[in-house]
Amino acid sequence: MDMNGSERIEAPVETVWQALNDPEILRQAIPGCESLDKTSDTAMTAKVVLKIGPIKAKFEGAVELQNLNPPHSYTIAGEGKGGLAGFAKGGADVSLEADGPDATILTYTVKAEVGGKIAQLGSRLIDSTSKKLAGEFFSKFGAIVAGGGADGEPQTA
Repeated sequence: MDMNGSERIEAPVETVWQALNDPEILRQAIPGCESLDKTSDTAMTAKVVLKIGPIKAKFEGAVELQNLNPPHSYTIAGEGKGGLAGFAKGGADVSLEADGPDATILTYTVKAEVGGKIAQLGSRLIDSTSKKLAGEFFSKFGAIVAGGGADGEPQTA
């Protein structure tokens, strides 16, 4: 399954790049993420709970940042095991381009595959759920980076 899109984020490229490498911001933006821990400069472990159709699965896995070209692009690759529910693996090529001095266009191309019980749900359900989750991640990520909290509301001191 492949999907792509872009998100305009009201923050400079350097700020967006730093956020893409910040486990706490990523944890807040990833739908269903219970934990995301940095194990090295380019590796993290994650626990994510997702509901796909009638199946609710807890995935544990590893995420690795590859092809780093700071502050313009990287590939984020990961694989998660969900026990009896199956597995998911894939990656996203993410690139950043300045849109004036205070905004960034984040473009992404995601490739993913699933196996096990989840794969039996049918590609339409998996594709629509994946697109929804990717959309949720990038819009929440954009809201956090642009100065909002995890709920997209502006932070107040």
